Amino acid sequence: MLPEQIELEVVTPERLVLHEEVKSLELPGRDGYFGILPGHAPLVTELGIGMLTYRTNGEPHFLTVIQGYAEVLPDRVIVLAEISELATEIDVERSRAAFERAQGRLAEAASLETDWQRAQLALERALVRLQVAAKTGS
Repeated sequence: MLPEQIELEVVTPERLVLHEEVKSLELPGRDGYFGILPGHAPLVTELGIGMLTYRTNGEPHFLTVIQGYAEVLPDRVIVLAEISELATEIDVERSRAAFERAQGRLAEAASLETDWQRAQLALERALVRLQVAAKTGS
């Protein structure tokens, strides 16, 4: 018999971000987003930079996931993220400033590959924070 809910746990090296029973979730995989419902086949996957969306009683909730791994079992998902924030924890002004700094660094770093990659990652992190914050009306 399939479980009706999934136990979702999101952990970073610093803290437990979330531990909740959910109906479904969508994760930012390394190569794109994928959805998980109760009874999903077991897998371990690498995560990229993006928005984790989960539903409880039909209501969507959002948080950031910035790289890491996820273990998916039929009744449980454990996300081990380098960085993760609930939408309500995001400082929008700070994220906007980081986004603008990263855009400036991208323009300057066009000639140096390592600087360009660092600036691109900073831009992606700031952008996902702004997208997640926007989902809650921030």
